Amino acid sequence: MNFKSNKLRDAVVVALVAGASVATAQAQEAETTGATNLDRIQVTGSRIRSVDVETSQPVFVMDRQAIEKQGLTSVADVLQRISANGAGLNTNFNNGGDGSSTISLRNLGSERTLVLVNGRRWVSNMSGSVDLNTIPAAIVERVEVLKDGASSVYGSDAIAGVVNLITRSDFDGAEANAYIGQYDKGDGQRTAFDATVGASSDRGNLVISLSRVEEDQVMAGDRAISREPYFGLGSAYYSSYSANGKINRAATAGGNLALRPGAVGSGLASDPYYALDQYVPYTSDFNYNYAKDNYLATPQKRSALFAQGSYNLTDNITFKMDALYNERRSAQQLAGFPLSTINTGLSLSGDSYYNPYNTAYGQDGRDVSWTHRLTEAPRLYDQNSKTSHVYLGLDGIFEFAGRQFNWDAGYAFNKTNEVETQVGDANLLTLESSLGPSEVRNGQVVCVDAPGGTVIDGCVPFNPLSPAGGVSQEMLDYILFTAHNTYQYRNESVTANLSGELFELPAGWLSFAAGFEHRKESGYSSPDAFIANGLTSGNAFAPTSGAYSLDDAYIELLVPVLKDLPGAQLLELSVATRYSDYSNFGNTTNSKFGFKWKPFDQLLVRGNWAEGFRAPSITNMYRGNTDTFVQYSDPCSSDGRFAGDAGVLANCYNRGVPAGFQAEYNSGSGATGGQTIYPFTLGGNTALQPETSTSKTLGLVYSPSWAEGLNISLDWWSIELENRISSFAANTILDRCYVDNVASYCDLVTRNADGLVTNVFIGPINAGYQEIEGYDLTVKYRLPETKVGTFAFTLDSSYVSKNRSRDSKSDAWEALNGKYFESDPYWRVRGNLTTDWTYGDFSASWMIRYRSGLTEDVSEGHIESVAYHDLQLSYNLPWNGTVRIGANNVFSKDPPVTLDAFANSFDPQYDIPGRYMYMQYTQRF
Repeated sequence: MNFKSNKLRDAVVVALVAGASVATAQAQEAETTGATNLDRIQVTGSRIRSVDVETSQPVFVMDRQAIEKQGLTSVADVLQRISANGAGLNTNFNNGGDGSSTISLRNLGSERTLVLVNGRRWVSNMSGSVDLNTIPAAIVERVEVLKDGASSVYGSDAIAGVVNLITRSDFDGAEANAYIGQYDKGDGQRTAFDATVGASSDRGNLVISLSRVEEDQVMAGDRAISREPYFGLGSAYYSSYSANGKINRAATAGGNLALRPGAVGSGLASDPYYALDQYVPYTSDFNYNYAKDNYLATPQKRSALFAQGSYNLTDNITFKMDALYNERRSAQQLAGFPLSTINTGLSLSGDSYYNPYNTAYGQDGRDVSWTHRLTEAPRLYDQNSKTSHVYLGLDGIFEFAGRQFNWDAGYAFNKTNEVETQVGDANLLTLESSLGPSEVRNGQVVCVDAPGGTVIDGCVPFNPLSPAGGVSQEMLDYILFTAHNTYQYRNESVTANLSGELFELPAGWLSFAAGFEHRKESGYSSPDAFIANGLTSGNAFAPTSGAYSLDDAYIELLVPVLKDLPGAQLLELSVATRYSDYSNFGNTTNSKFGFKWKPFDQLLVRGNWAEGFRAPSITNMYRGNTDTFVQYSDPCSSDGRFAGDAGVLANCYNRGVPAGFQAEYNSGSGATGGQTIYPFTLGGNTALQPETSTSKTLGLVYSPSWAEGLNISLDWWSIELENRISSFAANTILDRCYVDNVASYCDLVTRNADGLVTNVFIGPINAGYQEIEGYDLTVKYRLPETKVGTFAFTLDSSYVSKNRSRDSKSDAWEALNGKYFESDPYWRVRGNLTTDWTYGDFSASWMIRYRSGLTEDVSEGHIESVAYHDLQLSYNLPWNGTVRIGANNVFSKDPPVTLDAFANSFDPQYDIPGRYMYMQYTQRF
């Protein structure tokens, strides 16, 4: 495997020795059943306890064994593989990433997927999404994914579905795991260590787990597909922000100049300036390949401490608690800042020592418009995110009128604090001073207030016209600064639930669950003072702060209608409704109706209709104005998408765009456009109302008696989303203004006198509709044991038959199905096929992960389908240890190329290039 370190070897040797010395020790771990009372269990999607694990709603379950077979170190990576998932944030996001990872069921957005831990709402961020990296994989016993709306049971956010992570409990013994893996290129190493101990008595149980995960970066320059801005197009799309000094001049003045390679300096040998004869006309040969300097896979380190326990206070009352502390250190890296007069508004003074037009050199003393990419100092963004969670509660049982009732009440507290450190942006105040007058005094270049004037103490002159790598460390230390941005999100909730049986009907007992929840949500972001005041070369953003509270009450009924009759072995109806009262927008009521019918023992038919909603998040409502650099294509550009379209060009001209205008971009040109030179603005909207949805499912579960071990489930599903909270893309806003001639959109666009777009305000509004439907097929088949072992097959697949959206009821529907938008692939088919083989202490697992092809929205090219193959081999050792060796992407399949991707020429939802190999050792005591 050619591992760079011997960490795994050392860990395995220690574990083997320890294991051999306690070969007689046994690990006892009772099967976790979540919320269990007698033989009744509570399944995700309902708070009514039942002896039947199948409900009227489809639930996909993945146990700990299935998780371990995938050879991954994070819960997020596991969940993002399931077929019902769409495009969630992950650690392959560098520019635009923050170290967090999310899940987006049905590709409706991570903010529309509710994440629970042990059936309780987990802490989100200010956008309403849950960072799955706050939940260590070591504590997870199983995952239940409800693939249906559930606002009537859980409240806001459960539009696309619910992910419920059940932690390990009733664990008696000890377990330690050591893991190491890396790509076949010798990079991207991951190591993980965790230890879990548990003790039980007649009255209670306590489980404690410690874990540590380290994931190294992979550089974009170390993979062929990502080492250039656009794969296969070479230097054509390198940035015009050159690493060499560049003088910006109008075409009528002869065009831009660049410092020639091997330029000879004048003046001080230790700190030269470059005379005009050292400059040559600027060509694309001077453009800079910024892509190679970026991270392809971002690094992070996660440490966690988890404890969970229960204690029987009496025979009927149990105290329960669980607590978690998780710390994540993550980072992103971008190429050095592309500084210029254009994006800072600062020219190089005609009296600067470094200005070749200085009158001291016989020139006219003009100020110079300049460009220089700081290749000497990459931009670094580091996050230190700390998540704390505590739950304290009581649950119990009591009898009344000869019937048993279950109850629970508890308090939950969740908080995430994050400090982001940002290095590589310029301080505009010091930059202005450093670009001002300067001259040689006592053999050193110093800043002065005027030629021959007073020296400015502490100021270090900056040479933006230096050759590549020529900016000194002293210059960098003076013009750059370190920013510290702080973020916090917290929620507190008090809940109480009661469930039981009300009265007996001919087909069984009518059961119910009812409950109440009071919750407070709050959050803020506090940018560095320089950033908040727009005194940096990077994105500025204003502080965000907001809070709201809510009170929820719900009731759920399970009504048995028929039982043990021909054609109706079972017929049950379920109904639920939930009333929610929010402090920021008012109240809403959401209900559901479902049925479960067994015409005979081997077949279950089920269906569900549900209303749902998503409350606007704190970011949606209270976001401070934030700068963003986005990809866009100006419809008014004479070489753009609408070149030659007289109607569009007339609209542009009538709104002040000069005739013959040609757009400029940071990188890119023509019809495809590029990244904006000036930052656009993101903001909030306090008038937002909640999104609403209607979900429907209809399916069957078939377990034929003629094929023991075979289970088949097929479900049709449909979601209609209205009043969607949407922030339109810059292209949409520009097209609505100049193509559709809608004045309200033009109010969001600002241009300068030359016609260049200098700002677009992008804020959320309730103005969207989406309809999506499809089919889920799950097949599990465990064959009878044979002489060569036991084989089992699992297929988890999803097919989307319709996915379309529109901005208003007057607009035509836009088909999304099978299309690729930037960082947003709408696959028609996703599926995972797993083959498991067990023979004594040996086992093997082969997984095939499939994603269908796509059509690019902008380029209109085809993105090919992909099938990744993963393999794991394991062996149970005599001393209660297990060794696992595996490889993900066994055949080193490259991701499909798309030039519509934001970066790296492929979407971050795909595996990065290369075969990933790993080894894991588990020792149980």
